[in-house]
Amino acid sequence: MYVVACFIFFFIGGLMALLLRTELAVPGLQFLSNEQYNQLFTMHGTVMLLFYATPIVFGFANLVVPLQIGAPDVAFPRLNALSFWLFLFGASIALGGFLAPGGPADFGWTAYTPLSNAMHSPGAGGDLWIFGLIVGGLGTILGAVNMITTVVCMRAPGMIMFRMPIFTWNILVTSVIVLVAFPLLTSALFGLAADRNLGAHVFDPANGGTMLWEHLFWFFGHPEVYIIALPFFGIVTEIFPVFSRKPVFGYTTLVYATISIGALSIAVWAHHLYATGAVLLPFFSFMTFMIAVPTGIKFVNWIGTMWKGQLTFETPMLFSVGFLVTFLLGGLTGVILASPPLDFHVTDSYFVVAHFHYVLFGTIVFATYAGVYFWFPKMTGRLLDDRLGKLHFWLTLIGFHTTFLVHHWLGAEGMPRRYADYLPTDGFTTLNIVSTIGSFILGVSMLPFVWNVFKSWRYGEPVTVDDPWGYGNSLEWATSCPPPRHNFTELPRIRSERPAFELHYPHMIERLRAESHPGRTQGGPGAVTLPQPQARSHPVE
Repeated sequence: MYVVACFIFFFIGGLMALLLRTELAVPGLQFLSNEQYNQLFTMHGTVMLLFYATPIVFGFANLVVPLQIGAPDVAFPRLNALSFWLFLFGASIALGGFLAPGGPADFGWTAYTPLSNAMHSPGAGGDLWIFGLIVGGLGTILGAVNMITTVVCMRAPGMIMFRMPIFTWNILVTSVIVLVAFPLLTSALFGLAADRNLGAHVFDPANGGTMLWEHLFWFFGHPEVYIIALPFFGIVTEIFPVFSRKPVFGYTTLVYATISIGALSIAVWAHHLYATGAVLLPFFSFMTFMIAVPTGIKFVNWIGTMWKGQLTFETPMLFSVGFLVTFLLGGLTGVILASPPLDFHVTDSYFVVAHFHYVLFGTIVFATYAGVYFWFPKMTGRLLDDRLGKLHFWLTLIGFHTTFLVHHWLGAEGMPRRYADYLPTDGFTTLNIVSTIGSFILGVSMLPFVWNVFKSWRYGEPVTVDDPWGYGNSLEWATSCPPPRHNFTELPRIRSERPAFELHYPHMIERLRAESHPGRTQGGPGAVTLPQPQARSHPVE
């Protein structure tokens, strides 16, 4: 239910983006007024971040986490249902602004004050946006409580913390960040609602309210980036080993890198406020550079997992590699923006638009598709069509980079973001036409995906084995496709972070132990006999 609802919101947000890009294709107002343009980009950002990217995390978590830890279900199934309906109700309230007399909120998805107060943005649309986010945020908070309880309390015998799959680790850390960030957003939204409807002065500019809102919003906003990044890091970390025919490289360092990102995510929010001149630039610049370190460690782990592996490029692997390339480019522009002197030149330009779309689309959308193609057999008992999947991948990759690569150049040339129009003499027309063409390629890429899901759900190749990919590591590949009621009829022994692989390849356990612990030779307790070098030189089939 989460995944289906989130994809519906994804398509709605994508339709808004196509309208925005069509308006910007050439100079002059085509079919949107300035106000309608503001409303569309406000709701586009809100829908994509809070009604697609965040809740789909819990869609994957609901399916995969109980399976990966050997649990029959999440800890609180009824709370889980309440979380979903709160999210759906909140999203419906916010989008209900389109039915309001003045239209939806038009003050940007960041809702900066005083632009978002009752004087500058009157009407019901802004209030619906605020209360929709409050209700939807409550669903997210309750979902995080559920996931933390599930992971901490419901692991199967033998599933110690450092045998949990990386995806489960990432969901755990993400849920902790949610409990730090979302209550702050909720309290800030209540303050904004009080300003708009009760005449309060919480965010009155005369009292420094403008900066107060920016600090409160971005103290939520930057951890939110990692709330919608870490789970997708976890998805590709599950996929790379399977299609590389190798165990994940550096399991422990991946765990510590995830924890480090979670800790550092609450110390970098003010890099969004460089241009205000009211933050300590050296500290926040340094912390922003610091958060690139654990992310770089993850890249080393992902590349190390694939290094000298027996790679195959089924659709989940293609989308994971697409994630790797796109997110890397977004991270490099993030390093540029972390430097205040460079940020001053490109802040509020299309360079920033390019950066966060490379980071967020590269992470969320590519990894979402990878996860859907990877776990679709586990969800439905049928395989998706791989040929349609590859067509979907190439259209998505080409469409995305055609749309957003040129935004870097537009930003460097000085095109400001959030403007509904520009002049023919500005020199932005050619690159905007290229970007709009790319956006329509991206829109067309949805068609083979939707047809693939519809066709395969009803007529796809049935899966008759527990592990259709052949080399699954975690426990979800040790039960049927789809799983029975309460997920398992029996659980295998859990002696490492690869219980399903050891269940399906028991003859390889000793060899894998030896290769994982080369220092443990004969003579000690629990020692293993190392295989001869020539035995290790042959690839595992």
